[in-house]
Amino acid sequence: MRHARRRVVRRVTRLAAVGGLLLGGTMVTHAVASEPGTPGAVPFSTASPADASGPGAGVVHRLGTSRTAGSWVGEDGRTVVAVTDEEAAAEVRAAGAEPRMVRHSMDDFDSATRTLSSAPRVPGTAWMKDYRSNQVVVRGDSTVSEDDWSSLTEVADGIGDFVRMERIGGTFTTRLAGGLPVLSTAGRCSAGFNVTDGRREFILTAGHCGPQGSVWFSDDGGRKKVGTTVGGSFPGDDYSLIAYEGGKAGENAGVVAVGGGKGVRITGVADPTVGQRIFRSGSTSGLRDGEVTALDVTVNYPEGTVGGLIESDVCAEPGDSGGPMFSEGIALGVTSGGSGDCRSGGVTYFQPLTKALADLDLKLIVADGADGGGPSPEPSQAQGVAAPDAATPGSSTSVRGILPDPSTLVSRLADPRNVGPGLLVMGGSLVALVASRWIRAEQDRKAYRRQYSALWG
Repeated sequence: MRHARRRVVRRVTRLAAVGGLLLGGTMVTHAVASEPGTPGAVPFSTASPADASGPGAGVVHRLGTSRTAGSWVGEDGRTVVAVTDEEAAAEVRAAGAEPRMVRHSMDDFDSATRTLSSAPRVPGTAWMKDYRSNQVVVRGDSTVSEDDWSSLTEVADGIGDFVRMERIGGTFTTRLAGGLPVLSTAGRCSAGFNVTDGRREFILTAGHCGPQGSVWFSDDGGRKKVGTTVGGSFPGDDYSLIAYEGGKAGENAGVVAVGGGKGVRITGVADPTVGQRIFRSGSTSGLRDGEVTALDVTVNYPEGTVGGLIESDVCAEPGDSGGPMFSEGIALGVTSGGSGDCRSGGVTYFQPLTKALADLDLKLIVADGADGGGPSPEPSQAQGVAAPDAATPGSSTSVRGILPDPSTLVSRLADPRNVGPGLLVMGGSLVALVASRWIRAEQDRKAYRRQYSALWG
C-alpha cells in the first residue's frame, strides 16, 4: 500500500513538472512575441506648422521673414500675424488669420539678435523677440553691473530704436535644487517626458541637471536607482537624457505627474505659439499655468548661454528644472530656468521638446490611445489657437507606474509582460523533475540494500 502511494506521488510530481515546463515555455514565447519594440511613440514632427500655430502659419511660411514678424494667439483665440505691407496683409486675411501692420520684419529681429550675441557676454542678461510690440527686448537682472549694462545699452542703441532695454528684479538661474523628483549628487531635478529610440526608454530632462555619467535616484537615501545620464547638451541647449536602469519606463510611461496622485496623458508633441496658455509641472511647485510670451529667446545664465528657448510668465522654483511643459495633452518643452518664484511671480524659460528630440533622434512615448490603443481626447484645434482661457492641461489619469524602481529584481521577474515569470516556472519544474528522479533512485537503492541484506545476512 505504501509503495502504491509513493508511485502515485512520483507520477503526479513528474506530470506536474512536465506541465510546468510546457507552461513556462509558452509564457516565455508569448512574452518574447508580444514584447513591444516601441511603446506608443510619436516622432517630433507629429504636428505640421499649420496645425501648431493656427491658420496663419502656412501663409507666414510663404510670405517669408522679410514681410512678416511673427504670429501669436489673440485673446479671442484667433491667430494674429505681424506683416510689413498691405499685400501680405491681404494674404493673411485670406488664410483666415488677422493681420497686424508693423515696421520691422523678422529679418530685422534676426539681425538685432545676431549683433547682441556677438557682443561680449554678460551673465544675467537675456533677449527676446516681442512679436506683439514689434520690438527686441533686452533684459538685465540684479546681478548685472552698471558698467556692463551701459556697454550693452550702447550696443542696443547702435542697432536701432526697436530694441528696448529692461532691468528686472531677481536673477536668471537654472532651476536645479514631470514632474516627479529625481535626485543625484548634482542636486534635485524633475523628470520631464519619457522618450525612446525603439529599443530602450529614457527620461528627457534639463541638461544643466547633471553631466554625462550622473546617477539618479527616486529617493533621498540613494537606494532606488532610476538611471544614468547618457547624453545631452548644455550650455547652447538645455536637455539631457537619463537611461532607465532596467531599460524600460513605468507602466504609464506616456503620463506626466501633476501632484495629488494625478497625471496628464500625453498624446503628441509640437512647438508652442506666443499667447498660448501652457501648463508646467515640477517636483517643487507642482502644477502651474501661464502664457507663452516669446520664442527663440537667448538667456545668459551664469553657467553659460542657452538659445532658442521658450519664454513664459508661469512661475518655477529650484527643483522644477527639467519638468514637463504641455497644453491640451501636447508636449511642448522642459523647464530650463528663469527668475522669481511662485510667491512673487516671475519668468520661466523652457527648452523646446521638438529641438531635443530632433537632435537626439528619439521619439516621444505617448499615452495609450494616442496611436489607436484606446480612447484619447483630441487636442484642441491648432494646439492652442482656441481662446487661451479655454485651454486645459489635457486628459487626467492616475500616476501608477511612473518612475518605478527598475533595480528591484523581484518586480522585474514578477511582471507578466517579461520573460521572468516563465523562466521561474520552467526552473521550478526542472528542479521538481530532477528531485523526483533522484528520490526514486535513492528509494530503489535502499530497496536493493534491504533485499541484499535479507538474502545474504
